Amino acid sequence: MKAIILAAGEGNRMRPLTYTRPKVMLPIANKPILEHLLIEARKAGIKEFVFITGYHDEQVRDYFGSGDKWGANIDYCTQRRQLGTADALKMVKGLVDGNFLVINGDILVDQKGINGLTDKSNTTMSIVKVKDTMDLGVVEVSKGKVVRIHEKTEKPPSHMANAGLYLFTPDIFDAISQTSKSPRGEYEITDSLQLMIGKGKYHISYQEISYWLDLSYPWHLLPANESLLAGIESQNLGKVEDNVVMQGAISIGKDTVVRSGSYIVGPVVIGQACEIGPNCYIRPYTSIGDNCHIGSAVEVKNSIIMRGSKIPHHNYIGDSIIGEECNLGAGTKIANLRLDKKDIMVGSIDTKRHKLGAIIGDSVETGINASINVGSMIGNNTHIGPGAIVSGVISPNSKIL
Repeated sequence: MKAIILAAGEGNRMRPLTYTRPKVMLPIANKPILEHLLIEARKAGIKEFVFITGYHDEQVRDYFGSGDKWGANIDYCTQRRQLGTADALKMVKGLVDGNFLVINGDILVDQKGINGLTDKSNTTMSIVKVKDTMDLGVVEVSKGKVVRIHEKTEKPPSHMANAGLYLFTPDIFDAISQTSKSPRGEYEITDSLQLMIGKGKYHISYQEISYWLDLSYPWHLLPANESLLAGIESQNLGKVEDNVVMQGAISIGKDTVVRSGSYIVGPVVIGQACEIGPNCYIRPYTSIGDNCHIGSAVEVKNSIIMRGSKIPHHNYIGDSIIGEECNLGAGTKIANLRLDKKDIMVGSIDTKRHKLGAIIGDSVETGINASINVGSMIGNNTHIGPGAIVSGVISPNSKIL
C-alpha cells in the first residue's frame, strides 16, 4: 500500500516561519514535520510513498531524496499551483494501484493511527475529538459511517474534527473529477467525499484516533515539540566538559561542545556542531538546531531554536521560536507572561496560551539590551537596535531603533 503525503502548501498562517521554507519542513524536536510523519508511517509498515510538493519543493526533495535513509521509496509529484487537496490527489491517479493512504503533511499522527487504516476495505476518514473546532473541519457520524462533513462552520454540530488521515479506494478519483471549486477557490477532498456521501451508494467509514496534533499557527509548534521530546532517549555524540550538570533525557549531536558550568534539564535535544555555555541554563522542552551558540548567562526554556542562531550573552528566551541565522545582542530579553496573567494575543488572534514569548523569523538581529514583549511576531531580516522595545507584529525587513 502506498501513502500519499500532501506537502505542497506554504502555510500562510505559519508566517514568518514559512517565508523561506514549506510548512512541512518546519523543525520540531530537530526534525521536519514531514520526517516525523514518514517515521511513523514506516513503523506502520508503509514503504512506498508519494510526496506531493509545491512551494519550495527543492527543500523537500533535497532533504528526503529517494528515501533510502529511512528504508523507504519516495516518488514526487509537483503541484505547481496550490489549488487544493482534491487537485493534488488527481495527480497520483496513475501512481497508485488499489487502496491507498493519504496524510496531510502538516499534522502529527502516530503509528497506531496509521495502522488502524491499513486493513480497511472501504474509504475511511480518521476523526479526533477536540474541545475547540475553530479553523477545523467537523464531521457528523451515525451508525458507523460519516453522514456529513462541515468545513470550518461557525456553529459546528459536533466536536469530531477531520484529522487529515484517510484510506481511499479508487472510487475517489471519480468523485474528484466531479468536484467543483469551494468558496475558498480550491478543489477540496472533503467536497469529493461529500459528493460520495450524497450519492448514497458509498459507505464512508471512520476511525477515531487519540494522538493528533494540529499545526496551524506558529505557537502550535511548542506543544508538538513538548510531545515529541517527551519520548527521546539520552545520547552524547559531542564533548561535555567537566562541571556540567545534566538531568533527564538529553541528546547531544556530533561535534557539539558543552562547556563548563552549563546546567541542562531534559528533555532537551541539541544538534550538531553547537557551542553551549559556559555557564548557561537550558530548561526542559528545548530544541536547539545545528550550528547554534547558547552562551554565558543565557537561559532558554521550552523553545525551538533553529539552526545557525546565536544567543551568546545574558539573554532570556522563554516559550519562543527563533528562526535560522538569528543573532541576539547581549542582554536581549523576551517576555513570555503578561502581568495580568491573561491569555496572549498575537495580532488579533487569541493563542489560548498564558505563556508565549516571541515568534522570530530568519536572520533577525538585535542590539544590546533589546526587549521583546509577549506575543511579538517579527518578520525575517529585521534589525532591532540597542535598547529598543518591540511589541506586536513586525513586517519583514523592518528597522526598529
